[in-house]
Order: sequence, then C-alpha cells, then structure tokens
Amino acid sequence: MKIAIVEDDTRIARELSLFLERSGYETFIVESFTDAVEEILGKGAHLTLLDLYLPGSDGCKICMELRKRSDMPIIMVTSSDSEVDELSAMNVGADDYVTKPYNVQILLMRIKNALHRAYHADPGSELFYGGVILHAACARVTGPAGECGLSRNETIILETLMRAGEQIVTREQLMNAIWQTDEFVDENTLTVNINRLRRKLRSVGVEDLVKTHKGVGYSL
Repeated sequence: MKIAIVEDDTRIARELSLFLERSGYETFIVESFTDAVEEILGKGAHLTLLDLYLPGSDGCKICMELRKRSDMPIIMVTSSDSEVDELSAMNVGADDYVTKPYNVQILLMRIKNALHRAYHADPGSELFYGGVILHAACARVTGPAGECGLSRNETIILETLMRAGEQIVTREQLMNAIWQTDEFVDENTLTVNINRLRRKLRSVGVEDLVKTHKGVGYSL
C-alpha cells in the first residue's frame, strides 16, 4: 500500500516516511502543495496523511478536491487541536483527525484500520432496509430518488445501523465500529459523520431514516 505524506515540516515528513516504510508501507512526500492533488492521484496513493495548515495552500481545500475525485482514506495530521478545525476537516471529507504530537503506534493503528476498511470489504455485501439499498463493497447507497456515494465512515455507520434494524446502537458501539476504539475519538467527529450521512440519504429521497436517541445512540 502506498501512502502520500503532505507535511510542510520536512523533518517530520522524513521521520514519518521512514517509520511507515519500516512498517511495510511504500511512501512518498508531496513537496508542491499547490499541485498536491495531482501528485497524490498521479502516483497512485492508497491513503493520504494531510497537514491542515500548509504554506500557500489549505489542507481542507486539498481534502475537498481529493474527495471529489477519490474515495481513498484521508487522515488529517495536524498540530491544531481546535474542535472547529476538526469539524471543518470532517465536513470536507476527512476520515480521521490526529493531533501532534502523536503516538506513532496509535497513528499506525489508525492507518491500518483505514486501509482495511477501504480495501477489504466483502464484494457481495448488500443490505436492504425501508426502501434503501446499501452497496457496502462499493460504498454507495440507493434510494427512491437515485444513488450516491458514501465515505467509508458513512458506509460503516449505515451498515451497522441496518444490521441492527430498529435496535439502538450506542455512540460507543459506532465509534468502535469505525475506528476500532472510542478512547481517542471526539464524539463530535461521530456527529459530523452522522449528519453527512443524513444529508446523503436525503439526496436519494430518504428522510428521517436515522433516528437519534438522545444521550444513548442511534437506530433506524
């Protein structure tokens, strides 16, 4: 698997590249931030580690452009621990958000989980509920008004809820399903993903499918 590193601190970029290559990944460091999207796609990255604040560019803008053209996992790796920045990143399509200084083993775990979710789906997995069809393998949902793509996190949330039916799935269960932990994840990040999923369901003609149980979790 090939990982793109978009980081303006050359020392951090090189250390991260070396660590990931020792862990079995192929990496490349993006040096031209204005042409980052073209380089990432042109070199066939399977996952991108993306800094939020870049000289002459904007990590959120790069993330948004990447998401328009690719479903690859995007992990924001930034020194900003602002909830506003995290919500902005998730709103433009980031799959995860890691703040510096980070534990490299935790970052490695998040990379492994993101790659597993993205590239090891069951090709025959389709779920049906209330007129909605989830095509989990290709991360798409079909409703009465059409079809649209989902991010990996949105796919996992909808799949988890569809398998549970009308039973409540707790927020902790959903966070574990997405990130394999709830220890390092801000609950606002889950809320952002739920809201994005609801908007996409509305775009295919499905209203109020995901119900909120305040203080507990969600159900269909």
